[in-house]
Amino acid sequence: MKKRSSAPARIAAATTLVVAFVIAVIAIAGALGGGGSNGSGTKHGTAAHHASQPKRNVPATYEVKSGDTLISIAHRNGVTVARIEALNPEVDPQILIAGEKLKLK
Repeated sequence: MKKRSSAPARIAAATTLVVAFVIAVIAIAGALGGGGSNGSGTKHGTAAHHASQPKRNVPATYEVKSGDTLISIAHRNGVTVARIEALNPEVDPQILIAGEKLKLK
């Protein structure tokens, strides 16, 4: 005659399985830096990751085109929005005019 496992034993086994799964997910997320890997094993957001990227040659100025935003300009040219705003205090970031020149460095 087979002995059936008790309900508390089944619940404990299921709970152990769930806890093990959660720990595995947390461990994998930690190993990937929480945002994925760049393929070299280096975590995103670390100094090593940024040091391995070549420096961009940032132009001194940028001519605004129709549809540009400060975010798109910053992203395209490798600078921060804060840097563009600091160098161009007279520019309204909500109203960029096509043809106006922005200082980038």
